[in-house]
Amino acid sequence: MDSSISQIMVAIVGIGGTLASALLTQRSANRARDRELQHARQLQADEREYVTRQAQLEARRTCYAALNAGTRDFVNVMTKLVHALDRDEVTEELRAELDRSRRDHRLRHAEAQMVLPDAVMAAASTANRHFGDLYGLLMRLDRGIAEPGESVEAARESMNRLWDSLWKMRHTMRVDLGITPPDQSS
Repeated sequence: MDSSISQIMVAIVGIGGTLASALLTQRSANRARDRELQHARQLQADEREYVTRQAQLEARRTCYAALNAGTRDFVNVMTKLVHALDRDEVTEELRAELDRSRRDHRLRHAEAQMVLPDAVMAAASTANRHFGDLYGLLMRLDRGIAEPGESVEAARESMNRLWDSLWKMRHTMRVDLGITPPDQSS
């Protein structure tokens, strides 16, 4: 009887080991599947984050290009007006072109305010203030109501300050886009 009990015990232990082995294998497989699912979810989250960052970068790039084009157009028209004032040849067509370029610039600047990061917005706001100052000076010169010290030469000096602020704005944009290293100053 001893041998029958020991055979039964060995059988029970064998069956128990087989069942335990199946359970452990299933549990290990479940853990591996959970890890694979978690990894797949993380990859999907990383991909969504990457796509979002790329879309934001492209939106900023588009905004920067539009703002840059608008500022260049506005400053070019202002340059034409300075030359016309110097020759006393300002036309209604040039005044209309100045008004159009100013409206376009203001619209692009307003749109940019909703997209630009703070560093770029600070540079764009500085340039915008220079535009406003120069525009006011040009309007006073054109209307013949210039204040003391205001002249075409003062307008040229103001344009040089404007170009400096536009360069700083473009540089800040390029740094933000990763085109120019932050420490590169030229």
